[in-house]
Amino acid sequence: MFKTGSADVEPYMRDILRAIAPVLNGIPNRISLSGHTDDFPYASGEKGYSNWELSADRANASRRELMVGGLDSGKVLRVVGMAATMRLSDRGPDDAVNRRISLLVLNKQAEQAILHENAESQNEPVSALES
Repeated sequence: MFKTGSADVEPYMRDILRAIAPVLNGIPNRISLSGHTDDFPYASGEKGYSNWELSADRANASRRELMVGGLDSGKVLRVVGMAATMRLSDRGPDDAVNRRISLLVLNKQAEQAILHENAESQNEPVSALES
């Protein structure tokens, strides 16, 4: 999905994300996007830029591709970076498969849990974040 050290969405993945946007619009559920990296430390770019920032940038780049594909902006509930904390266990830590995103279609319980977490961090009632 991504080259080493890059948040640029590979062309094949760009096509997939744009193609699934209308499908996601057709269901009532909201989504969560997580970006991931392999174990290689991020060695270039600005000082302080790490796999944490890279993974968040990957998730956000994927969100933008979904939007280009027509995804309704209200469908995205969360975009997060996970760095290399959730490697796929059957692969090596430097395997390209770890340079990925996770797109989760949330059930109501998961959506409510995220909304509750967001409300607590903003000292707002959950109902204010449900739109």
